[in-house]
Amino acid sequence: MYRKLSILSGNANKPLAKEVAAFLGMPLGEARVNQFSDGEIMVHIDENVRGSDVFVVQSTCAPVNDNLMELLLITDALKRASAGRITAVIPYYGYARQDRKAQPRVPISSKLVADIITAAGINRLLTIDLHAGQIQGFFNIPVDHLYAAPIILKYVKDNLLENLVVVSPDAGGAERARAFAKRLDTPLAIVDKRREKANVSEVMNVIGNVEGKDTLLLDDMIDTAGTIVQAAKALKDQGAKRVFAACTHGVLSGPAIDRMNASVIDKLIVTNTIPMGEKMTQCDKIVQLSTAPILGEAIRRIHEETSVSSLFV
Repeated sequence: MYRKLSILSGNANKPLAKEVAAFLGMPLGEARVNQFSDGEIMVHIDENVRGSDVFVVQSTCAPVNDNLMELLLITDALKRASAGRITAVIPYYGYARQDRKAQPRVPISSKLVADIITAAGINRLLTIDLHAGQIQGFFNIPVDHLYAAPIILKYVKDNLLENLVVVSPDAGGAERARAFAKRLDTPLAIVDKRREKANVSEVMNVIGNVEGKDTLLLDDMIDTAGTIVQAAKALKDQGAKRVFAACTHGVLSGPAIDRMNASVIDKLIVTNTIPMGEKMTQCDKIVQLSTAPILGEAIRRIHEETSVSSLFV
């Protein structure tokens, strides 16, 4: 057993890190992560971590490369300070979409990032809803893969269950939507979509009956919101009564907020794996749910060497 538990954070999602520390009944560890005037990042750990079981909470969300570099430098500082074990808690794992060679002469960026993080000195990884589950195999260290489904399920059960149909916005997400629909005991529908190029999609057809029903579009992440907005329009065109959308990672980059505001979507449910910040004030359709309890409980179990997988049984 390691000497003590410590929670540290970079600048990516400090509010979530504070929530996790509060859940565990302890203060957030003392670390300074600043920049020189030219943008070069500097890190200083302001507490003794020798022999400690350290968890670094740092999503690799925008600015992606700065936040990734912060994680690497914090890890190196902890390693040189003789931390007993270093766990990278990456609620949102950036570069996850580039997990294969989809065309010639492109990198497998997700694998490269995994190698870089591992080389920096982390001993294990804790993350939520990887874009592709097989990314766990890119790491040669233990990976604890958590799921936000129980958090979103509870909200849906408490607020949205009224003649509901769970909908996958594309064929690739059908398995995720099917599992969600099974736990809610609701029907499933799929939006058939043909993507012409990156971040541009064309909705073709709705498979399933949504007429007169409330619908819940489910995805792991929403980036520019093009797919989800077009899927919502297709559902409305097929007679859906109301359209809700839910995802774990609300990337919401580029024109996403404007698209959401102009869309037929009644409510967008996201978690706080990525901080919403001013996006919450720009779009009143957004509801943010906290992942701190599930992350905090997983951290407790990892520290105490008990089962993490039993969280989802």
